[in-house]
This record gives sequence, structure tokens and C-alpha cells, in this order.
Amino acid sequence: MKRTVFTSFHEELGAKMAQFAGYNMPIEYTGINNEHKCVREKLGVFDVSHMGEFWVKGPKAFSFVQKLTTNDVAALSDGKVQYSCLPNGKGGIVDDLLVYQIDSEAYLLVVNAANIEKDWNWCCQNAKEMGLEVGTELYNASDEICQLAVQGPLALKAMQKIVDRPIEDMEYYTFQKVTIAGIENAIFSTTGYTGSGGCEIYVSNEDGVKLWNAVMEAGKEFGIQAIGLAARDTLRLEVGFCLYGNDIDDDHTPIEAGLGWITKFVEGNDFIDREFFEKQKEEKPKRRLKGFELVDRGIARHGYKIEDAEGNEIGEVTSGTMAPMIGKSIGLGYVKEGFYKLDTEIFIRVRNKAIKAKITKIPFYKA
Repeated sequence: MKRTVFTSFHEELGAKMAQFAGYNMPIEYTGINNEHKCVREKLGVFDVSHMGEFWVKGPKAFSFVQKLTTNDVAALSDGKVQYSCLPNGKGGIVDDLLVYQIDSEAYLLVVNAANIEKDWNWCCQNAKEMGLEVGTELYNASDEICQLAVQGPLALKAMQKIVDRPIEDMEYYTFQKVTIAGIENAIFSTTGYTGSGGCEIYVSNEDGVKLWNAVMEAGKEFGIQAIGLAARDTLRLEVGFCLYGNDIDDDHTPIEAGLGWITKFVEGNDFIDREFFEKQKEEKPKRRLKGFELVDRGIARHGYKIEDAEGNEIGEVTSGTMAPMIGKSIGLGYVKEGFYKLDTEIFIRVRNKAIKAKITKIPFYKA
């Protein structure tokens, strides 16, 4: 198993460790609920160094990213970030990702840890077809960069203590190059996967230990805690964010997944699978990813079947948990047409029992 530059810190803190995407990662430290509430109410730090980072540079960089991603890269400007996805050419999703525009000839693509090799192969295949040089114009920096996500309402206030320029009023989905804790040219962004605000900090592996110590010291007076991947999952689900491999994958379209807002059918945005997605949007999908709340006691898990009142299968659960901030059992799942409306009664098949639930709004919780 791979280790991140922060693994020794997790071990020293007594984290429960497990394999994730080939890395030995912290799953929890003091308990999921405690860590979850710390992020919602104060701030917490996540080691997300296992994520992938690809650089796209040169005169063909814009055209390449515009073709490969569903969002409209032309709407970006320097210092802005976009949430997007990579269509697979067959109507599904290779991955969801973040697109950072450094300038008109330089982009940073941040992809999911479990998909780095898959995404890299997909990018290389398309780069060769478009005449980009792999290794220079398209470069995989995943093993050279470490990343900490500091999340929560006090995150920016704490980080301001160690950053050389104003960051507390940064807009959502923007970034700056900053000096943080004496580390120059760090990328400091405000995207987030928790719904509670905060930032992501990218530095080279050589500067990782220095960054960790500075972040923890700056956050000490605000009650900072290290947070594991288990709470990261409950936090993202509580605000309705998709997880690749659960809620989105190669077999579902962004239109079905409720990601039409990052699938831009504007002039000049001729991305892969555009025609297929545009047609599906016009004709309306036969299944959609919807949020639900359990009425009866129980917890829905990935892969559980969703049924109607007569026991007919109408879909499948993609994610489910007990939401710490609202004290309710919630989930996401694909359901057939006719079961989309709010408060529609559905049933989750938990072993041999049908547990009553109802379709509800996403997000389940607003910070």
C-alpha cells in the first residue's frame, strides 16, 4: 500500500487505517459523529493527497479540456475552478473532476483517487488524437503533490494566520497561488466536499510535513481535528454531493445523475457524448438519481433494491447513512420515471424487509 506524506501523523494520532484507492488512509480518529460535527461547527483537516492531479499545458490545452469535459471551459477565467465530468464516449461517466484555469494555456485537472490510472489512460488516448504531447503538454503530477482539505466555518479564519494574502473573503470555486507557512507557490482553493466551507491546499510532497504542522498549529485555538474518510462520506452525503463509484459511474449519464447543471449545451462546447446527452435531456431520462429519507427505522446501503408499494423493483440505492446533523436516515438512489416527485412513497429492501421511505429534497442539510 502507498503512504501519503501525512501517514505517520495519522498513525501517531491513533487513526483507524484502511486501504483506499491503493493508499493506507485514515478512516476515523475519534468517531464519525464527533468528527462530522467538528467540521460542521468548527473546522477539520482531511488528508486528500491520494487525489490525482494532471497538468494540461500549451496552445491546445483549452481545446483539449473543452472536448473532454461537459462543463463550458470557455466560461472560466484565470483563478476560477469548475466542477465537471469526463464522458466516456458511451453515454456514461469516466469520472467527475475539478478544472482549475491557471491561464488560457494551463489547466490543472483534479481527479478521484480510485480513478487516476483510468482517467490518465483516457486523457492520454484523447491527447494523442488531438496532437498533445504526453509527458509535457499532458503531465501526471499525482505522485508529486500532497493536498490537505481544511473544511468548516472557521477554516479560512484559521488559515489566514499562515497565508501571506487575504483569503477569508475568497469566492466559492476560486483559487490563488499563495505563500503559506513560508511555502511558496502553494495552490489555495475554495471548492470543498463537505458543504461547510473551507479550502484545499496543494504543495509539493517535500513541503508536506511543514504544511501539516502549520495547519494544525494555526487551527489549534479554533478546535481543529484531523478527520477521516468515513466522516468525509457522511458530510458529502448530507449535502447531496455525488461519490464516483456509488452515485455516478460508467453506466449512468450526468443527466440521470442530476448533473445537468455541469453539462452545458452552449455553442462551441462540442464535448464527447454531447449529442447523446442533449437528446436524453430533451426526451427526459427514464431513471434519475433522487434523494430519500427513511420513514421506518433502518439504514439504506449501497446496492439495496428500491421497490414500490406492491414490491416491484423500481431502482437501487447508491449511497445511504444516518445523517448526524439531522438525526435521520437518508440516501441517494436511482428510481424509475413516475417516482420522482417529492414525498413519493418508496420502499428500501433491507434483507427480507421492506422499509418505508419517501423522496425528499437535496441537500438534506444546509450548513
